[in-house]
Amino acid sequence: MADDGATRSWRHYAAALAAVGTVAVVGAPLLGHLDLANIAMLFPLAVLFAAVRLGRGPAVMAAFVSVVLFDVFFVPPHFTLVVSDLQYLLTFAVLLVVALITAELAAGLRRQRDMAEQREQQAQALCGMARDLSAALTVERIAAIAAHFASDAFGLRTVLYVPDDAGRLRVVRPDDSEAEPPPAATAVAERAFELGVAANEGGVVCVPLKGPVQVRGVVALVEPLGGESASGASEPLLDTISHLLAVALERLHYVTVAQHTELQIASERLRNSLLAALSHDLRTPLTAIAGLADTLALTPPPLAPAHAEFVAAIRDEALRTGALVNNLLDMARFQSGGVRLRLDWHPLEEIVGAALQARAAMLGAHQLVLDLPGDLPLVEIDGVLMERVLCNLLENAAKYTPPGSRIEVRGRVCGEALELSVCDSGPGLPDLRPEELFRKFARGRPESGEMGVGLGLAIVEAIISAHGGSVHATNRDGGGACFTIRLPLGEPPA
Repeated sequence: MADDGATRSWRHYAAALAAVGTVAVVGAPLLGHLDLANIAMLFPLAVLFAAVRLGRGPAVMAAFVSVVLFDVFFVPPHFTLVVSDLQYLLTFAVLLVVALITAELAAGLRRQRDMAEQREQQAQALCGMARDLSAALTVERIAAIAAHFASDAFGLRTVLYVPDDAGRLRVVRPDDSEAEPPPAATAVAERAFELGVAANEGGVVCVPLKGPVQVRGVVALVEPLGGESASGASEPLLDTISHLLAVALERLHYVTVAQHTELQIASERLRNSLLAALSHDLRTPLTAIAGLADTLALTPPPLAPAHAEFVAAIRDEALRTGALVNNLLDMARFQSGGVRLRLDWHPLEEIVGAALQARAAMLGAHQLVLDLPGDLPLVEIDGVLMERVLCNLLENAAKYTPPGSRIEVRGRVCGEALELSVCDSGPGLPDLRPEELFRKFARGRPESGEMGVGLGLAIVEAIISAHGGSVHATNRDGGGACFTIRLPLGEPPA
């Protein structure tokens, strides 16, 4: 490519000489018919042609050659550089100055024209790049588009880096490329990604791809193919390229998030529909089984002790399974938004007392500690649902703690909220994040033999959230778990 450039340069100089020679040949017959000043005005035309078409160097050479030819062929004595009249020196000087000024102005216009054409080509290329990026559906396709544009615009190779799930940069190879990036480019890209600013080292330029939310990756310009350094690329153009790539990566990210969210919503709807359908179909036969067990136990003659124990077990299991079915139905209603709160002002002691009475059989083997100050204010809640919340928390405490352990129920006013805590002295919470305990079908001990499908705490969280409150789970310092409910205080009636 260097040989081609040198050959083209010599051709331009030769063309400039030919243009000046042509003017001299055309002006020779006019000698004697026109004044020398008029003939001298022909030579700037050759200089102007050389500046516009051939460049600044050939135009300057044409200016000096024009003075020499004018002196040799048109100024007496002819065919010599000797000047008989000193006034022609002024003519030569004016001719040279006019030619040089013409060459400089024409060369400047040529440069502006070339720059305008280059900007137009870059704008068209950027427009095509933006169009292609808007239709890209994979990160590999984005890398291929960037590589194609950089090769055409700069004669450079690009390497696209994007962070993985752990936040470390990985190379994205276009579909048709398996080339490895140089180690230097990777090191510079990591520095640009960490600092969030462009980095330039050893002719490698790395620009971070800053999206509206975070840095989505790094694009590196490496290995010039045409002898041009990557650092020679204009900064505004690099900023535009990086912005287009960042927007494309941001769009892909949110498309993935939207697809994942849509899939989750569809799965959730399907699961809720199945749960509701199965629960409705199961509740009636379970109620019938429990009723038949009661009838069988009361029908004379009395059953033998072993048979009576079997009948009682059938009744208990039917009732327990019915409670699970009710949990499924409640969770489906909460998720579909079909539950409306019937709010009223209640004293907290009544709700706690009703829940303790409902779970008296399960709590009989435990030590119960109540700490409910008499000056607790009324709270605006749905009494039935709040009783359900306490029943679920007390049932959890009884199931997952050994007999004889303490279960504590405490209430207090904390700022603008009423706090109600249900704590135990058992083994404590499992190795799960607290928010995971309140997810549907999440069980603290998956291999536990205790009955349940992991909906109790999910129902608690749904009911408390509907009341505008919050529920938190923590491990106690002395051992055991503690669930704390916070309900907003309103303005109770007088």
